[in-house]
Amino acid sequence: MDSKARRKLLTQYRVETGKGFQLKDHDPADTAGFKVDKPTAAALLQEGVERLAALQDMLYAQDRWAVLCIFQAMDAAGKDGAIKHVFSGVNPQGCHVESFKAPGPVEKDHDFLWRHLRALPARGMIGIHNRSWYEEVLVARVHPEILEGQRLPPALRTKRIWNERLADIAAVEAYLGRQGVKVVKFFLHVSKEEQRERFLKRIEEPEKHWKFSAGDVAERRHWNAYQDAYEKAIRATSTAQAPWYVVPADNKWFTRLVVAEALAVTLEGLDLHYPKVDEAALARLQAARAELG
Repeated sequence: MDSKARRKLLTQYRVETGKGFQLKDHDPADTAGFKVDKPTAAALLQEGVERLAALQDMLYAQDRWAVLCIFQAMDAAGKDGAIKHVFSGVNPQGCHVESFKAPGPVEKDHDFLWRHLRALPARGMIGIHNRSWYEEVLVARVHPEILEGQRLPPALRTKRIWNERLADIAAVEAYLGRQGVKVVKFFLHVSKEEQRERFLKRIEEPEKHWKFSAGDVAERRHWNAYQDAYEKAIRATSTAQAPWYVVPADNKWFTRLVVAEALAVTLEGLDLHYPKVDEAALARLQAARAELG
């Protein structure tokens, strides 16, 4: 796949402005017209993985930019699998994955961004947040009783809190961009029917039992509320500097292909290169070569 084809592919899923955004305009089963067999799909993904690995090596060596990848999705949309496959070729020294669960007592004694800011990637690194600060405008919005446990002063728990939090998130992402942290966000958009089928597989196949929780079905009852919350979050926080990719997730091979391409294109836009040594350093290299014979 050449660079022109890659950019055309990503344009369909990249959201840089939230104006008029609606989830219903995005088909979870879309494959952009690709009809490929498993070997071809694997080869395309491997190509993307190899490009990403080469770019990450330069990112690490240059030590100027950091990249923060945020993954959000409904249960069973394939976040873990996408992370596993897309980053399979990346040097572990230059990559860090943080999976955020429900906040504990210490985290509840801080602002909602605190634990996420502590896990930001350093320069030269790719940080992967499996769930993120967006949970505070998704899960907490669907289950507003969560706010009761966050010890906020009652005067601050107003009807404006969700818009205020979204504005805070957008401001933080803009700030990070100005500090050399490239933020790229993925919403893996799975259909309700595909989620149902994946849940059933987890129940029926013993090796997948560990993936299933009764709470998953309970959360499924709030499907429409979650879709509404995601739509509002994407509308409020989509920018050219910190775009969302609304990635079709009903076909795992295509999900992984889009994520890999989006990350590779993001890194290609950072003008990465290996550090160049000055004349003095070159002279020292030549001296070391001569000494080594």
